[in-house]
Amino acid sequence: MKNFQDLFDILQIRFEKNMNRHKGLKWEDVQKKLEVNPKKLESLQKMEESGGEPDVVGFENGEFLFYDCSSESPKERRSFCYDQEALDKRKENKPKNSATEFAKSLGIEILNEEEYRHLQTLGEFDSKTSSWLETPEKIRKLGGAIFGDYRFGTVFIYHNGAESYYAARGFRGVLRV
Repeated sequence: MKNFQDLFDILQIRFEKNMNRHKGLKWEDVQKKLEVNPKKLESLQKMEESGGEPDVVGFENGEFLFYDCSSESPKERRSFCYDQEALDKRKENKPKNSATEFAKSLGIEILNEEEYRHLQTLGEFDSKTSSWLETPEKIRKLGGAIFGDYRFGTVFIYHNGAESYYAARGFRGVLRV
């Protein structure tokens, strides 16, 4: 098994520094669960390497929830259109990837609107950037996709064409362990 000690150290320090994100949870319990899930550790490593600063934000259905908790949308995950279909439709000036495909490569899911709103109760995130969100099928079938940000003390959820991409728009993910 790959040595994840450096990752454990980073995650533990972040966990202890941000106890408001996971009241009632103990690091020892999180670490035990991670130690028996090497694939999940690999995903956490990729989240960390791409600038996500993952941290535990809850416990649901027997699983710890790790969200990207970087103050702004992770740097290595910006300038992507929404999904593969959108990427395929672009004929010129294609971005290097799509948010959904890159999320899959990390082994995570893009936050949905409810998860994004929960994240925003834990601090102020995306005050200068924005993040693609899992888009309802009804919107996606019409060519759109949704994203969120935090401005003027408020969480905003917007829409855009799924093919669009911006230097300040990335995505945040969730990993269930």
